[in-house]
Amino acid sequence: MEEMLLNIRNLEVKFKMKNEVVKAVNDVSLSVNKGETVGLVGESGSGKSVTSLTVMGLNREALTEGKIEYKRENLLGLSPNKRRMFRGKEIAMIFQEPMTALNPVFTIGNQIIEAIKAHNNLNNKAAKKFAIELLTKVGIPRPEKIIKDYPHKLSGGMRQRVLIAIAISCNPNLLIADEPTTALDVTIQAEILDLITDLKDKQNMSMLLITHDLGVVANTCDRVYIMYSGIIVEKGTVYEIFNDPKHPYSHGLIKSVPTIETKERSRLHSIKGNVPSPGDIMQGCPFAPRCEFVMDICHKKMPRLEELSPGHSSRCWLHQEDKNNRGVNNHEKALGQNK
Repeated sequence: MEEMLLNIRNLEVKFKMKNEVVKAVNDVSLSVNKGETVGLVGESGSGKSVTSLTVMGLNREALTEGKIEYKRENLLGLSPNKRRMFRGKEIAMIFQEPMTALNPVFTIGNQIIEAIKAHNNLNNKAAKKFAIELLTKVGIPRPEKIIKDYPHKLSGGMRQRVLIAIAISCNPNLLIADEPTTALDVTIQAEILDLITDLKDKQNMSMLLITHDLGVVANTCDRVYIMYSGIIVEKGTVYEIFNDPKHPYSHGLIKSVPTIETKERSRLHSIKGNVPSPGDIMQGCPFAPRCEFVMDICHKKMPRLEELSPGHSSRCWLHQEDKNNRGVNNHEKALGQNK
């Protein structure tokens, strides 16, 4: 049996907005086992980054309910000081925007050394030597010079490599990569992803990869959670999600990705509408206004996350009603025909 490293259960994250409380994450449950890579996929505004920041304890103004268990210890029940001991040492994070994640008034060396000394009993000389070794490990040339530079002197790809060096500096067990290639050129994206995957394997880390890029998920992840408007709408292995998607949202995302078979000048599939803002979510399934298979019940009641086969679950009335023989086989057939 696989050892579970991170176990999030029924997580809710709310924010106070003027005269109302807005729920950004709603009843989210996910897990990461030791040594595996788990993908968290969804459009911008779906709640992916809020979930990751909550795991790291960086949503200080949020109202949080549920459990975030790391090695069976609930992180939400820890004091701020104990939470800081976990951050960096046990769980580390690569942020999506390297320019804003690095402090512009401190040198690269100062920022890496600070992370090293926070969890290691090293003097300045030893920490500096280790920082140079880390920069070399992440593929930065002339690390003895770069360590004296400020972030603005480096390219986006180089800054992202610095963030990776900081993240792995204390050899964490779990690495959270939040859209690690969003701000980078396409050619640099592949290099950064290969670097993260290689370091993850060499240091025997687990990884929660947050992205909207299904191509990245297909090449790097073992299991996938599809997130929409603050909720998990489908989960399963990479093979199940890509070869037999059950939720209309998952199906739409996969259809929108170009493949070798895509004909030249053909129009790619798109999902109509936009992700609703947390304050605009109405009763029922939040995907209902955009769903081509919508039924009356979709506007009235939120479906539960139903297990359709071992490890593969979907939150959709389409399958729950079909399971109860209530006459929606035509919807199921239509979903299959549109693959």
